[in-house]
Amino acid sequence: MAVAARKTKAPAQAKAAAKPAKTRSPKPGSEKGAAPAPSNVPVFTKQEDLDAYREMLLIRRFEEKAGQMYGMGLIGGFCHLYIGQEAVVVGMQMASKDGDQVITGYRDHGHMLACGMESRGVMAELTGRQGGYSRGKGGSMHMFSREKNFYGGHGIVGAQVSLGTGLGFANWYREDGRVSMAYFGDGAANQGQVYESFNMAQLWKLPVVFVIENNRYAMGTSVNRASAQTDFSRRGVSFGIPGEQVDGMDVRAVRDAANRAIEHARTGKGPYILEMQTYRYRGHSMSDPAKYRSKDEVQRMREEHDPIEQVRGRLTRDFKVGEDELKAIDAKIREIVNDAAEFATHDPEPDPSELYTDILLEA
Repeated sequence: MAVAARKTKAPAQAKAAAKPAKTRSPKPGSEKGAAPAPSNVPVFTKQEDLDAYREMLLIRRFEEKAGQMYGMGLIGGFCHLYIGQEAVVVGMQMASKDGDQVITGYRDHGHMLACGMESRGVMAELTGRQGGYSRGKGGSMHMFSREKNFYGGHGIVGAQVSLGTGLGFANWYREDGRVSMAYFGDGAANQGQVYESFNMAQLWKLPVVFVIENNRYAMGTSVNRASAQTDFSRRGVSFGIPGEQVDGMDVRAVRDAANRAIEHARTGKGPYILEMQTYRYRGHSMSDPAKYRSKDEVQRMREEHDPIEQVRGRLTRDFKVGEDELKAIDAKIREIVNDAAEFATHDPEPDPSELYTDILLEA
């Protein structure tokens, strides 16, 4: 699924961009293998690969545990897992600076962890406990941390795009040099408020990076059946917003594209669109059996494009990191996740008085 990053033509070049540019990515559901990795993907140092490995593995193990706890009835409501998409948010965060903001939809646990939110607090919120980030009142889709500049977790499809644009407006107004990163999926990309946000962001040159996590199936419908324009990096062409398609399964390609996009936004040039071509291994939510795709397709993605295994392969092959060291990293991460689960299952539920807090803000 390796895809060479490429820029979308601006309106002045609209005529030349009229024909969709070719991409190396196989079509969703295609049985063909991926093309070789593009030669322009940057090389990570050993430490960068180790850092990316730890961060992605933490998200993977946390989500696996969350799935288990949901099956045991310890997590209620909706629960959307990020398994398979870890390289997107980890690569983006590797390119961001302190103070930059993150906002996303309801597949959000990975974004929280990548922003530095504590595993205990995230898991406690999933189980509805008082030690959760929203004191047990938000659950999987609605938790926040102003300290970590994470602004949700939003259950309404596409709503976070307008809110993320608003964060960008605040940054522009305050001239604080911060950049807002608004994540949304290929399904949300067809919502009307997304294009209103694009228009305003470009009109005022707001420091926003729109990150489209194209995992191919939205809530269960293939992009080819739901979107007239399946090259999501071109969705901003009519507004003059540049964009790139990125191999969202390769953390190096993600960070490389993120560096360009964030710099573009931070230096007053306006918004930027990054289409991350990624893949989720589980269903849309825990209640989705995912019968709209074949098991062979999922297995092929796991075997050929898994973001964590790619880094693991480089560490053992290029940097001669031993299996014992990698097993020790995994053991430490499992310890962190198990501790979070233990905390979340023994933390008290919120006091009934919490029903009446956080309703009104006295200004």
